Amino acid sequence: MRTVRVLSAALLTLGLAAAPAAADASLSPSQDGASAPTQAGTSFRTAAEIEQGQPATASGSTGDYLYWSFPADTGQRPTVKATVKLPESHASQTWQIDVYDGLRRRQACQYGAQTRTAAADVSSVELACVLRTVRAWSEPWANDPLPGTYYVRLTATGVATADLGLPIGSEVRVDSRDIGGTAAVDGSLAEPLVPGVATKPGEEREDAAVPAGLEPEDGWASGWWSDRWVWTAVGGILAALAGVGGYALTRGSGRPSRAPAA
Repeated sequence: MRTVRVLSAALLTLGLAAAPAAADASLSPSQDGASAPTQAGTSFRTAAEIEQGQPATASGSTGDYLYWSFPADTGQRPTVKATVKLPESHASQTWQIDVYDGLRRRQACQYGAQTRTAAADVSSVELACVLRTVRAWSEPWANDPLPGTYYVRLTATGVATADLGLPIGSEVRVDSRDIGGTAAVDGSLAEPLVPGVATKPGEEREDAAVPAGLEPEDGWASGWWSDRWVWTAVGGILAALAGVGGYALTRGSGRPSRAPAA
């Protein structure tokens, strides 16, 4: 029975260690203390950098391409949301958000209203794109999302000529759900997939481009650790407890007192 008590204590310790990870699985890093960007870029190179959980606003004109960039790490499933405030008078407009990885590969949305058409009497339109889970490693031929910098592009399509140049307002926010060990794969990248290139504020020269300065709150994942290790250990201890309990139930009370000696 002492063995059972020891194994039970070990199981309780692992359960307490795993509980905080499970509780934080749906949380995104909060960047409320950081100053939110109030303008967007007009290309990949000038994309405005935003942290996950940080709302960004920008003013522009109908027909413009607005760009933002954000970091996404292994095990995260980013959700990009955008709200466009339209002018008081406008014709029917179709707005769309696209998400690209560091190699400029367009990433498909699992679900969400990536494209929406705003009627002439609508004052705003909301868009959303839920990406696939970021993987630690992928085959060279695959288009899987990998850890690194991602780019959001917001634009209007099919705009009437009379609406081109009308002022609009926009707000973009990126949040992630931590999927955890269920998305773990056997492999990892040595470095983030193209950490991104940004342009110094107020400078458009070619030599002003610098690596993007954003990264996840806790740094880029090493790729080998996931909560799968915890649950594997818990499963092993449960199996050991089941074996000890089964043996205790089936071994009986020992040798009968009237049984002849061997």
